[in-house]
Formats: sequence, structure tokens, C-alpha cells
Amino acid sequence: MFGFGLPELIVVLVIVLVVFGAGRLPEIGGALGKSIRNFKNASSGKEEIEINPRREDDNKTH
Repeated sequence: MFGFGLPELIVVLVIVLVVFGAGRLPEIGGALGKSIRNFKNASSGKEEIEINPRREDDNKTH
């Protein structure tokens, strides 16, 4: 699509590694994954925002 092949992706990964360092790569990957997940949920039209999440204790009657 944009002409990115394996050599270009490796160059980008090396640049990111130099700029951010090896210790921060997992944090960046996790944030990127959450961002993509949130974007997919928002674009599909799902409204799943819970202000007060339910606990299993709330569903049981005594």
C-alpha cells in the first residue's frame, strides 16, 4: 500500500529503539495496542462505557 517492506520496517524499528530505548518499548507497545483496540470499538459503534462496573456481589441476593 505505502511501499513498506521488511527492510523499511526494520529501519523504523531501529530508529524507535534508539529514540525511546529498550526499556520503554513494552510501554509504547501496550499503549499502541490499547489505542488500536479503542479505535476499533469506537468505529464499530459499540457504546460499552460503564460508569459503575458491576461486581458479582451486587447480583447475589441475601
